[in-house]
Amino acid sequence: MPKVAVYNMQGNTVGELELNDEIFGAPVNTALMHQAVVTYLANQRQGTAATKTRAAVRGGGRKPWRQKGTGRARHGSIRSPIWVGGGVTFGPQPRDYRRAMPKKARRQALKSALSSKVAAGSLIVLDELKFDEPRTRRMVDVLKNLQVQGKALVVTAGEGRNVVLSARNLPGIDTIRAQDLNTYAVLNSEQLILTKEAVEVVEEVLA
Repeated sequence: MPKVAVYNMQGNTVGELELNDEIFGAPVNTALMHQAVVTYLANQRQGTAATKTRAAVRGGGRKPWRQKGTGRARHGSIRSPIWVGGGVTFGPQPRDYRRAMPKKARRQALKSALSSKVAAGSLIVLDELKFDEPRTRRMVDVLKNLQVQGKALVVTAGEGRNVVLSARNLPGIDTIRAQDLNTYAVLNSEQLILTKEAVEVVEEVLA
């Protein structure tokens, strides 16, 4: 079983934690993680982009001039795509970008992502992360004590409202509940910070 050090908010080592080998020591399946990331990003798309065809643009019901004898090109509507203010040819229309991925595959992809962080030494476990009130300065101090640099994902066991409010103005720092953890969020961060409670929730959900 992989073991990691447990730190407090001051950055001091206060113990050691054995992680579930099935979740944090699983074989890293790159192809499965790629599929999970592509699926997640596709499902975030709204698919509401739309343009009007010549049939949807208002006006243009009357033929602008007679077919012959004017010396000008023949036209049937001022809403033709070749006219300014006309319709759009082959423009985007509302569509559903959603993809489906089997639940077992999603869970295995998340296990692979978590295992890759452990193997890279990018997983940090805190004994607790609690603030009496939202304070960005306190979150900055905690991250500095843990020597966190670059993009980081802070995973909490519950809502952790004060933690979320303290971190939301920090560039590159994201927060997420353990219940909502996903492959994209894990891979999109350079360092993963979990509380001991969050580790328990993750192991309970994925075991």
